Amino acid sequence: MIPPPFEYLSPNQLSEAISLLQKHGEDAKILAGGHSLIPAMKLRFALPEYLIDIGGIEGMDYLREEGGQLRIGAMTRESSLEDSELISKKYPLLLDTVKMIADPQVRNMATVGGNLAHGDPANDHPATMIAFRASVFAEGPNGSREISIDDFFPDFFTTALETNEILTEIRISSPPPKSGGAYLKIERKVGDYAAAAVACQLNLNTAGSIEQIGIGLTNVGPTPIRATSAENLLRGKSPSDDLIKEAGLLAAGDSDPSDDLRGSAEYKKDLLCELTQRAIRISIERSERSG
Repeated sequence: MIPPPFEYLSPNQLSEAISLLQKHGEDAKILAGGHSLIPAMKLRFALPEYLIDIGGIEGMDYLREEGGQLRIGAMTRESSLEDSELISKKYPLLLDTVKMIADPQVRNMATVGGNLAHGDPANDHPATMIAFRASVFAEGPNGSREISIDDFFPDFFTTALETNEILTEIRISSPPPKSGGAYLKIERKVGDYAAAAVACQLNLNTAGSIEQIGIGLTNVGPTPIRATSAENLLRGKSPSDDLIKEAGLLAAGDSDPSDDLRGSAEYKKDLLCELTQRAIRISIERSERSG
């Protein structure tokens, strides 16, 4: 299918892009990598009259640690994360996630900010950022504001961004010692959306107990889901087989999947139970190796 006609706009400055959003309002869409928006336009699920391409704006593609945080520019390509020594060494959860996104051809163009701003609960980064307890930064006519990832996805295919705001940066707290994470995904074929996926990030204290933990769930509800019950069960406790098994059951209970071509709701809950346990175990193993 071919999308309906639209006007293509290519600003050179962030302020210019924001002005265009103010001018055209809900009739405009931001184009980053385009691997979520363009297919939606072809299927006529998205019908923007104006397409604002921010790919030519300098200073939005970066990856660095600063002030105890990992800072990711919204236009950073997925392939940049995949190739980063910093990500490989200190953020295994993020590396796991990137490797599960589509295929190398897509990752060379797709952006981290676009993956989040699309608001799709089937995308991979939302659950991972929930596990990291990340923050999203948005720029609008009134300046910049910080949005907690837990407040960023209020409803199905919806984000907390105003119509005149652009996502500019994602920030993740640098992991403390003895930290580890993992992302596990079941898909029908390589590059497909998940039937279910789990992101886990945790750190251990000196006694070996779980000091902090985040667990995010992909494509098992109308929004990305934090497995709060499982987190609360494990936080402050020394991990054991029984506790981890119970956490898997609780994560499945926190989900709200529906029947579709990828499986029944019951099947997806079973997947979540198992994937959660595996992700926790891998995260613990990685945290013990991290020193």
